[in-house]
Amino acid sequence: MKKPLIVLTGPTAAGKTHLSIALAKTVNGEIISADSMQVYKYMDIGSAKIRPEEMQGVKHYLVDELLPQEEFHIVKFQQMAKAAMEEIYAKGKIPVLVGGTGFYIQAITKDIDFTQAEQENGYRQELEQLAAEKGNEYLHQMLLDVDPVSAGEIHANNVKRVIRALEFYHQNQSPISAHNQEQKEHETPYNLAYFVLNVPRELLYKRIDDRIDEMLKEGLLEEVQKLKDMGYHRGMVSMQGLGYKEILAYLDGEYPLEEAIRILKRDTRHFAKRQLTWFRREKDTIWMNKDEFDYKEDRILDEMLKVCRDRGIL
Repeated sequence: MKKPLIVLTGPTAAGKTHLSIALAKTVNGEIISADSMQVYKYMDIGSAKIRPEEMQGVKHYLVDELLPQEEFHIVKFQQMAKAAMEEIYAKGKIPVLVGGTGFYIQAITKDIDFTQAEQENGYRQELEQLAAEKGNEYLHQMLLDVDPVSAGEIHANNVKRVIRALEFYHQNQSPISAHNQEQKEHETPYNLAYFVLNVPRELLYKRIDDRIDEMLKEGLLEEVQKLKDMGYHRGMVSMQGLGYKEILAYLDGEYPLEEAIRILKRDTRHFAKRQLTWFRREKDTIWMNKDEFDYKEDRILDEMLKVCRDRGIL
């Protein structure tokens, strides 16, 4: 018997948060956040983090669990999410994975194996030294020679990922792109219902712009200033998040506030577009286009419950 798992995803600003609470309450579920920013404490407004009063008593995992200086990456997410799932199953409840980070969701639904990805410090330092001496392009060319697929997918300036791919090849004598492809084709080990909530693009872009205006009203500038005062800076993974790096650039005097807001809105729209491209590539998805339900949440919820019942999840 496969264990049940419900996923609710979709682009940023599609309205996942509100619907996820109604869904979790109806299916006797608890929510695991599949979001790379909401896991951090003190980063509330810019990450559009759910507020305690909005949770309506539904327990949330991977929200407010790390400090901004802590690294949060795919392997750590997978470990924390799996531990949360075990806790939820032990209570006889259903985990509901909610968020917009497609790769995080895939790490769970396909149970991707990252164990072959152990790092070798000696070789890694050698590669870092090479990058420092000969430049990013030199390293990228090394990758192109052994794994052209990865080299095509990874930008030369993303040195971390280039090194990771070279390291993998060095250890396994096979390209990481082949390993990733093989992992993606895994059957899911769960009895899965994977929903993508979506709205027409024009409306989505308007919602993104409105949401950013709302964040500014709620005190996004003050939030980022406070983080800066606490010693958090752009070198940290957490501060690279949308809404944080743009406002930090403004606070550091790189450009005026109007420009920071324009860039933030533009980059968030681009991000939503990339999210949609990712979800379209995933095989198991069930699209919940809000316009097809006249934007009525109760009708969307009914349809989701029907799918869950049909699949024996409920």
